[in-house]
Amino acid sequence: MCIDRFQRIVTSADELTELLGSPSESVRKKQLSELDDHMNTFIATSPFLLLGTVGSDGRCDVSPRGGMPAVGKVLDSRTLAIPEWKGNRRVDSLRNIIQTGRVGLLFMTPGLGETLRVNGRACVIRDDDVLASMSRQGKQPVVGIGIEVEECFFQCAKALIRSKLWEWSAENSDPPPFDFAEILVDQTKIEGLEVEPLRQQIEESYKERLY
Repeated sequence: MCIDRFQRIVTSADELTELLGSPSESVRKKQLSELDDHMNTFIATSPFLLLGTVGSDGRCDVSPRGGMPAVGKVLDSRTLAIPEWKGNRRVDSLRNIIQTGRVGLLFMTPGLGETLRVNGRACVIRDDDVLASMSRQGKQPVVGIGIEVEECFFQCAKALIRSKLWEWSAENSDPPPFDFAEILVDQTKIEGLEVEPLRQQIEESYKERLY
């Protein structure tokens, strides 16, 4: 087990407070139980989020979601919807939601260091009116994720400043070496699977089957 590798493990909230201190009043009070106008505006301009879920077996999963001009849709101050577009059909997130009904979202907007965290209950939805309102390129999602907001708050920009996430392309002319097709061939070891045909399939799916 990973935990067996470490010798000094923090085991209580009191120890955390002793080591890291307590949050300020503003940090405590920024957490809201429903979306306000600032959050609505942020979500309306956020094309990307990270979706965290947990299954009934306790295994956690984080999956990216993206879409323009916004990845999610605010239905009211306590309710969000996210379309489920075509992917690899693993449906890990959807399966977890059916099992436990819990999600954590991190909304991100290119160029902004601050992010928006939303936690709450969730379900997999098929409501035609909601799904139709999230159609893209003439296509309507088959299912979506409905979220009941329980807590929401903005996160400061320190993590993105440290990572220089939005500055990376300006400072580096070439991305790090990464060949998705080559990696898949190596990891899956499927007989007859070749890098170049797989690379073409991946590129074709990126162009033709985003929605």
